[in-house]
Amino acid sequence: MTSHPFIDQPSAWVRRFAPLVPGGEVLDLACGYGRHARYFAAAGHTVLAVDRDSEALASITEERISTVQADLESGAPWPFGENRFSGIVIANYLHRPLFPYLFDSLAPDGVLIAETFAHGNAQFGKPSNPDFLLAPGELLEIARAGASTAMRVIAFEDGYVDLPKPAMVQRICLVKSAFGAAARRFPLI
Repeated sequence: MTSHPFIDQPSAWVRRFAPLVPGGEVLDLACGYGRHARYFAAAGHTVLAVDRDSEALASITEERISTVQADLESGAPWPFGENRFSGIVIANYLHRPLFPYLFDSLAPDGVLIAETFAHGNAQFGKPSNPDFLLAPGELLEIARAGASTAMRVIAFEDGYVDLPKPAMVQRICLVKSAFGAAARRFPLI
């Protein structure tokens, strides 16, 4: 495997908010070669790493990580049924119809950490197809639409980054509130 920041290093956004994920299983959606799965496993979580690329999944051999090969865009039923995760991480992947499933699949106090490419990224290379780029503020609007599942926005960013490569991105960290439970405090990081 060639060394590449998108393959080897967890993103700064994920590292920043990973400490908010309570103990339990983490879902790494469209995990690729498993950089975030490895990061969460090293932090003591069990991880379910999901991707459609069997070669990438075969490279993930850590003990605390199980893998599932699935094409999440095929129209097949959500493969995780009633499973609830303490954390869900998504990086450099966008399939808008999955968001309601992601919100439902978070356990109470579960944390969703997401970042992907945004409108304007075409000037820096791929992805450049508008279907795979978020419109300005779109990720925040998706989170607001998930308000029926009591999602709380911890942080949101929409703009240019220069590392690991120049790109336009949107990033969000959300927490699913537990009904009837004492409010969990999330320190500003």
